[in-house]
Amino acid sequence: MKIDILTLFPEMFAPLKSSILKRAEENGLLEFNIVNIRDFSKDKHKKCDDYPFGGGAGMLMTVQPLYDAIKSVKKDNSKIIFPSPRGRVFCQNVAKELSKFEHIIFVCGHYEGVDERVFQLFDIDEISIGDYVLTGGELPAMVIIDTLSRFVDGVIKRESLDCESFSNGLLEYPQYTRPSEFQGLKVPEVLLSGNHQEVEKWRNDESLKITKQKRADLME
Repeated sequence: MKIDILTLFPEMFAPLKSSILKRAEENGLLEFNIVNIRDFSKDKHKKCDDYPFGGGAGMLMTVQPLYDAIKSVKKDNSKIIFPSPRGRVFCQNVAKELSKFEHIIFVCGHYEGVDERVFQLFDIDEISIGDYVLTGGELPAMVIIDTLSRFVDGVIKRESLDCESFSNGLLEYPQYTRPSEFQGLKVPEVLLSGNHQEVEKWRNDESLKITKQKRADLME
């Protein structure tokens, strides 16, 4: 999968060059391309914002640099995403859906928003990561990228996806590792028993219990 990221602040995407995402790119599973929107501004000072018509607080990103930046990377099979509070709500199923695309373009807004004509000129999927407002689209873009990348074949082990939170509509069961006792707290005996059938039953029961306690809405 190739991911183009259009932003006014390319330096914010340094985390993509570390950990699992770095390894996935090195293995040819993902390809990240950071595009500076300012490079497409026809203003001599590379300005990409202006006051909104009709007045109001703040500045808007202008349409011309955004249009040209998108056109520079867009292909017939491209999926364009704009992180926005007014978009559909992001979740695990949306991440799975997005992981099937070969090419995704993220357009990161900033300031008070972007000129609405961008959405009239392109087929753009607006996605919200929650009911709150951030200073720009860079952080939600990274959240979406990190989540969908986990569903790209080979990025992480398939078994890790099958037993984690939301994979089966429940939250994940508690996990333990060595030592078997710490500060008087012991690992549940069933996990030390070697009885895989009992371990699986315990994990299922704990997933149900935790989901009822913390996210009962998932069971409705």
